Amino acid sequence: MRAARGFTMIEVLVALAIVAVALAASLRAVGSLASAQTELHQRLLAGWSADNTLAQMRLTHAWPEVGEQSFDCSQGSLTLMCTARVTATPNPVFRRVEVSVTMPGRGGNLAQMVAVVPNETSRSL
Repeated sequence: MRAARGFTMIEVLVALAIVAVALAASLRAVGSLASAQTELHQRLLAGWSADNTLAQMRLTHAWPEVGEQSFDCSQGSLTLMCTARVTATPNPVFRRVEVSVTMPGRGGNLAQMVAVVPNETSRSL
């Protein structure tokens, strides 16, 4: 009598379990990549908002008042809040400006930039 050839039911179930674990791991990896991509996109837009705020100060030659000011700095469909903190420096001709960008409902800063702004209003030509 010849032995039957082929796979037993146990072997098929073990193979299916291995494939299921591999698929679950790959789905989790894809989910992590999508989440990281969203975070990166938000941080990129927040960086642009902070850079835009500092560039606007430089281009208008504005001499910012010492203190803190918060304002909307949304990019596209992403709602963002910028906070500009202006502090004096040892040299009275310069002020330090720190711009932090946050997203309402989410803790922590998405971006933060610092610049030193000169007082160009009293500069002689």
